[in-house]
Amino acid sequence: MLKNIPKILSPQLVKTLMEMGHGDEIVIGDGNFPSHSISPNVIRADGLSGTELLKAILKLFPLDSYSDHQVFLMEVVPGDDYKPEIWEEYKQILTASGEPHNIGYIERFAFYERAKQSFAVIASGEEALYANVILKKGVV
Repeated sequence: MLKNIPKILSPQLVKTLMEMGHGDEIVIGDGNFPSHSISPNVIRADGLSGTELLKAILKLFPLDSYSDHQVFLMEVVPGDDYKPEIWEEYKQILTASGEPHNIGYIERFAFYERAKQSFAVIASGEEALYANVILKKGVV
């Protein structure tokens, strides 16, 4: 065992975070996200929420202070009368982490295309709609 690694982070996820370099991106996909269609590198995190994962990941993962945006969320599809409450939770977690966190919003299909270029996709059990988030790795 190791000290100070959040217990909810699997060995596969910790290994993936370690392998990523500056500028690489990782997706935390909600329960509806087409993880396996998007990426060959999927890390299962069934039963874990997006907020739990974000909080745990940010204990180990620096965000890219050199980029205009370090975090990306999927925009609500026009016509969906929905305000994602989870976005406020994500913002609170990001603020508490002390990491820079300018958030960019990406149209749904453009988000999928960007996610295809990501280093990995974490398939969470998050049930909230529009809970998908991309994190851009920085330097230590």
